[in-house]
Amino acid sequence: MDYNYLPMLVIASKSKHNKKKEMIFWQTVIVELHSVSIKEVSPLANAITGIRIICSFALLFFPALSVPFFILYITAGFTDMIDGTIARKTGTASEFGARFDTAADFIMVAICLIKLIPILDIKAWMYSWIGVIAMIKVINVISGIVGQKKFVSVHSAMNKITGGLLFVLPLTLRAIDIRYSGAIVCAVATAAAVQEGHYIRTFKEKT
Repeated sequence: MDYNYLPMLVIASKSKHNKKKEMIFWQTVIVELHSVSIKEVSPLANAITGIRIICSFALLFFPALSVPFFILYITAGFTDMIDGTIARKTGTASEFGARFDTAADFIMVAICLIKLIPILDIKAWMYSWIGVIAMIKVINVISGIVGQKKFVSVHSAMNKITGGLLFVLPLTLRAIDIRYSGAIVCAVATAAAVQEGHYIRTFKEKT
């Protein structure tokens, strides 16, 4: 799961202006989907990615942390694990597929935040920590654009570990206090963001 935009989304979701928040979310979804050219479709892998989008929107119709919610959530996560592998194995990896996957990740993360933020007791210190991570990520994006003249997405081991921990986090909410699990995820995400910035600024992009 691509978590690059997650800290920014969490900060935005803290806003009490629900209508404005929802408008920004849907505008961003439209921009993400609009950036995907429909000319380079790889049927099987992209169909699996499409299932993730369908499952993500379906989450809106079920209570957070309910059995149907978790079934849809796990199904969506499973598609994220296999779509890229299938595209590479079948030789159908494409720019469209990469962008479609990113758009699907964004939609899933945003909808999960919409469902989970209202029921979580997230302390101010955690929002502050997430804000710091968001600032680091923004600096990384700017560094990539300035230094490499393009948006740089670093697929490092630390970023992948962070994505995995973020995916598991909702599954642990009934058993582990968010203060402890959230602190672990934030610590790993901070290390991943700092490492990402180092790779970008030294032109050692991990793909």
